[in-house]
Amino acid sequence: MRSSLRDSSDLDWRKIAFYKGWLWVDLEAEGLGHASFSDLITAIFFIWAFLHPDVVLQSYGRCVIEKPQTHACVPDLLLYKGENIPKWQPGEPRRILLSRDRLPDLVGEIADTSLSIDLDEQKQLYASLGIAEYWVIDVKGMRLFAFGLTEAGAYETIEMSRILTDLPIALVEKTLERLAEDTNTAAANWLMQQLQTKTKPAS
Repeated sequence: MRSSLRDSSDLDWRKIAFYKGWLWVDLEAEGLGHASFSDLITAIFFIWAFLHPDVVLQSYGRCVIEKPQTHACVPDLLLYKGENIPKWQPGEPRRILLSRDRLPDLVGEIADTSLSIDLDEQKQLYASLGIAEYWVIDVKGMRLFAFGLTEAGAYETIEMSRILTDLPIALVEKTLERLAEDTNTAAANWLMQQLQTKTKPAS
């Protein structure tokens, strides 16, 4: 059933998730808040990459991840760091297959109307896959819940990103708060200034 839903040309789904018999299909179109926050977080990824040019990053936001027969998900945010980043080849399925591709290093959800699911079922799904870092962005509360995977396979709250080294979660939250009165491009520019000042060598 989940495969037919995923591949159906008749069903215009925006997101789908499956784990332990739990199936969630989102048919709602993306709203202004969701889109604005999603683009801002993606911009933050690019800003971090600009300041760390020796580190390889690849963003695949909203790409389907599938572990055949057990898991399916479509994270709003999906980031690979380092080597062995999946590349699509002609004739292959247009998704990340964990029977072939390695796990992403960071995934995230933009929670406009789905906060309870993103902090419960989706969180359990990503932890069960073993994804090292998980972000949930609360659009209404302008908050970022960031989690790192423990050796026991559960998520714990983190104050500093483990994948985007030296990026404080509190600073990302302050950037999100600027969307109350500013554009996402202006908020991204503000964050760039903060990070550049932080990394500038002392005179």
